[in-house]
Amino acid sequence: MDVRQGLFELVAHCVIRHSTPDIKLSSGKMSDFYFDGRRVSLSSRGLGLLGKLLWWRLAGKVDAVGGLTMGADPITGGVLTAAAADGAALKGFICRKAAKEHGTGRIVEGPELSRGDRVALVDDVATTGSSFLQAFEALEMQYGPGFVKVVGCYAIVDREEGAREALAEKGLVLNSIFLKSDFPAV
Repeated sequence: MDVRQGLFELVAHCVIRHSTPDIKLSSGKMSDFYFDGRRVSLSSRGLGLLGKLLWWRLAGKVDAVGGLTMGADPITGGVLTAAAADGAALKGFICRKAAKEHGTGRIVEGPELSRGDRVALVDDVATTGSSFLQAFEALEMQYGPGFVKVVGCYAIVDREEGAREALAEKGLVLNSIFLKSDFPAV
């Protein structure tokens, strides 16, 4: 089975929901359709396909993968699992929306990143790019500007509503597996 095609079928049949009334997205925008990426990333088949596909795109290009909790959490785990199956060493991280007020007070959790590490940011859906930007800012807050090199932002679906442009303004590149326009029924 073609991994991308298998993932496409899951996205097309399990993730796209038409909604009445409108659904409020994490960006604050209202929409009459919703890509619930967690229906893919929190299923064994979906996460297996997604982890493999992203690992194939990232192998040899990154030292770490992660993003803003919660959309990025299972995706990070899937990529780490696919990398481990290949015998590759890869670090994962989770960016909190705010620094912990107890313990170490970290905003980025996981193995320590090293200066110059090449990092991929992941998320399930890109609308405005705000989750990627928050993760980028968390990395800079934790480690300092320029400490790591973000080589790209990877989403299951780009809703084609400005994320690519917003990320480009910060020098970040959006790489999506699918575009909203790939699903003509939406």
